Amino acid sequence: MLLTLDLIGILVFAVSGGLLAVRNQLDIVGVIVLAMATGLGGGVIRDVIIGSVPPPAIADWRYLLAPVVAGLVVFFWHPAVGRFERLVNVFDAFGLGLFCVAGALKAEEFGLGPVPSAALGLVTGVGGGIIRDLLAGRIPTVLRNGELYAIPALAGAAVAATGVELGVEPVIIAAPAAAVTIVWRLLAMQRGWSAPVARLSPPE
Repeated sequence: MLLTLDLIGILVFAVSGGLLAVRNQLDIVGVIVLAMATGLGGGVIRDVIIGSVPPPAIADWRYLLAPVVAGLVVFFWHPAVGRFERLVNVFDAFGLGLFCVAGALKAEEFGLGPVPSAALGLVTGVGGGIIRDLLAGRIPTVLRNGELYAIPALAGAAVAATGVELGVEPVIIAAPAAAVTIVWRLLAMQRGWSAPVARLSPPE
């Protein structure tokens, strides 16, 4: 179950990284590097924190092959330039949902409670995107002013972790938990929803 979620999440996130690289006119090496960083970054951070070493992203050839294939597919068959931004955001939303759930479920599998599991789900979901954006020379999406990114990821991870704690099978809770993040994120982008921002007092 976790392997499947991880690989699907890697593929989807890697596509978003590859699309961003193509939009930034990087060469084939740059596309593959950005795809790998996006697809594997969050999972590696999670695995190091919970002690799952060496991380499967390094030890298992399937984890390495998935983002390379995704990067090559994007490089050779990418859509028209005008659609890049929308596609990057859509693929990123799906990757965010899959990864935050996979991260929470793996943390639960390692015996952590619902709160740390949800936190690690968040780290898994946003880690690759942060690395991707930094390599592409832009402010990470999760840190942009009012961007609803981390909150949907944490919500999906919390649903997954809480469900497992209540005795729901991971294979049953995974889809609805991921849907919470994906739908919330897509709606936020479509309707312009934003996270609360602190109001600064005017200077005296």
